[in-house]
Amino acid sequence: MRYTVVLEPTRETDQPGWYYAHIPSLDLTTHGLGVEGALAAAKELAEGWIAELKARGEPVPVEQGGFVGQIEVA
Repeated sequence: MRYTVVLEPTRETDQPGWYYAHIPSLDLTTHGLGVEGALAAAKELAEGWIAELKARGEPVPVEQGGFVGQIEVA
């Protein structure tokens, strides 16, 4: 399965180089050092969450073609 991961730098001044990793289709968020670290953390979290859903007999969400947009707020 493939999921969109939205990355953004954390705003923590004591964690330079860290990124949040949001997985909208699974409603999950984690973080990691650098882009690769954040993606690795997202993969680990998603795998664990999917395993938990399967163990409980619940359906695993399937992404239906995610995309990222931006808005401007005055």
